Amino acid sequence: MRYNISITPRTLHFKQPAGTSRGVYNTRKSWFVEIEDSERPGCKGVGECAPLPDLSCDARPEYEKTLESICRMIELTGNVNYDMLRPYPSILFGIETAMTDLQNGGHGLLFDTPFARGEEGITINGLVWMGSHDEMLARLESKMKAGFHCVKLKIGAIEFDSELDLIRHIRQAFTKEQIELRVDANGGFTFEDAPSRLDQLARYDIHSIEQPIRQHQWARMAQLCASSPIPIALDEELIGVNMPGMKQELLDTIRPQYIILKPSLHGGIRGTREWIDMAHQRGIGSWITSALESNVGLNAVAQLAADVYGPNISMPQGLGTGMLFTDNIEMPLTIRGEKLWRL
Repeated sequence: MRYNISITPRTLHFKQPAGTSRGVYNTRKSWFVEIEDSERPGCKGVGECAPLPDLSCDARPEYEKTLESICRMIELTGNVNYDMLRPYPSILFGIETAMTDLQNGGHGLLFDTPFARGEEGITINGLVWMGSHDEMLARLESKMKAGFHCVKLKIGAIEFDSELDLIRHIRQAFTKEQIELRVDANGGFTFEDAPSRLDQLARYDIHSIEQPIRQHQWARMAQLCASSPIPIALDEELIGVNMPGMKQELLDTIRPQYIILKPSLHGGIRGTREWIDMAHQRGIGSWITSALESNVGLNAVAQLAADVYGPNISMPQGLGTGMLFTDNIEMPLTIRGEKLWRL
């Protein structure tokens, strides 16, 4: 089979600065891959390659050249060498998305699920970005008014005592049955501070905490996972761990309660399924989130979640990023209450 592949870079602009413990994003660059089957002119599949600077293992200065070389190789061979592309998860995700889209007629329908057909929505968590105490409180209250029953707070940008005060405020107003609270430290705690901070957070019925300390400290993270009063979810820890043997070693060494999969960061579609299968075999829970992609990437991530966990997904997924940009790409996605729907 012969393919014609085009690449279009595009910079998206956030409505509000997106603050993380690694800095603030005002813009987001993606490369859109369009694959056409030469035997079916006009039938095209589209995917998004969207590395995150300072986070993705493949976010390098020569990224665009690498993407170009990989696409030319696929044109020449007619095949995608998945094992060769393991070190490039965001590129792999974009190509897998475009190929799957093409195989299904090029209408953004990737997997045959009730979600993809518009028959059911996926419950998602409301995301509260880092900011001042008052900003985070206002954002939180808007999520609650919108109908969210699971809220994720990004912490680590202001004083921990102030963040704890915000969480205390939430719990004074809402029980854990009314609002499920997840927190994401983005590796912001030191190993020395982490135990006391986890103990303090545990007073407020926290569902889970993502990446309490920085990655690449497997022995220390294993200690925390074994002793923490709050379930620990790994996120950044999984970045760059692309080979099956390394994945198994990480899960067996650290033994987290959850892993959180971002296909752009954690191996594309195939690599994400691999992580989930390995975790399931070990009794480790998981959910899928987007990684600040445009609606093209979000559509693919959401359909993958529906295919892996559905139908009737009970665990809220991290798919609430579709409204972040002023110049997002049009896709048949909408949020109603606490659910993401495909129209």
